[in-house]
Amino acid sequence: MDLHSSDQASTGEGVASGTIEIAGKTVHRLGFGAMRLTGPGVWGEPADRGPFIQLMRRVIELGVDFIDTASVYGPHVSEEIIRAALHPYPAHVLITTKGGQTQSGPGSYATLGRPEYLRQECVLSLRRLGVDHIDLYQLHQVDPTVPFEDQIGVMKELKDEGKIAAIGLNEVTVDQIVAARQIVDIASVQNQYSVTTRKHENVLDHCTREGIPFISWFPLDIGALAQAGGPLDTIAAQTGATPAQIALAWQLAHSENLVPIPGTASMAHLEENVAAATVRLSPQQIAELDALAG
Repeated sequence: MDLHSSDQASTGEGVASGTIEIAGKTVHRLGFGAMRLTGPGVWGEPADRGPFIQLMRRVIELGVDFIDTASVYGPHVSEEIIRAALHPYPAHVLITTKGGQTQSGPGSYATLGRPEYLRQECVLSLRRLGVDHIDLYQLHQVDPTVPFEDQIGVMKELKDEGKIAAIGLNEVTVDQIVAARQIVDIASVQNQYSVTTRKHENVLDHCTREGIPFISWFPLDIGALAQAGGPLDTIAAQTGATPAQIALAWQLAHSENLVPIPGTASMAHLEENVAAATVRLSPQQIAELDALAG
């Protein structure tokens, strides 16, 4: 299948997730998190890039057109694989990346929000992705040792210079969103959110009121809820879906402002996740899962 054919935006099960506008592009609400396109522990090269290149091409075939990555994944490996798989990018695909973290080894992360580092990471991401601007560039994490206005300020400079088209924030509070918007427009917010992790429900509510898309990372943090007899397992048995599909379908039903970005290194898991877009929950099932927040 030609990734650049004009009808790619309207094919695949992912289109059933509905659409949302992010950074000036209309994309489907079930995205893909590209953190795992690396070696073990999100560190270094995979044993073979080939399967991951095929995986990314399958992402597009399935109708998924919002892809989230970061310079720290690998580091750099995820961005490079995305370019190898998809460049030149189909016009309807939005690839977003992030800067503001370092990784010194498998699972060893640190926040680094100094303006000069954020600028460097943006420029290097431009090169690795092979683009002249990044559609959506996200601050990976707020650095508490650097004035917040300095971190947002350099993002605004990068936008004013045309290196990025829109700015997103990750793992932020409502107060930080409000403060950032005093400096520059914010196109998206990405916080951890799942059926079991609702600590950012107030951020989701704020973003919904303000018309800011809310991207949920680690949306498949489902734990004991998926065990035999648990609520996800019970609803899965009622619908013929899997517990993971129920967790994703619930997010899509819970708020039209939510954009879950499940990630995987497995073709089978990718196809299972995307098929969640076709799962329709009843009002009672949605209410049962909503109530788990209490």
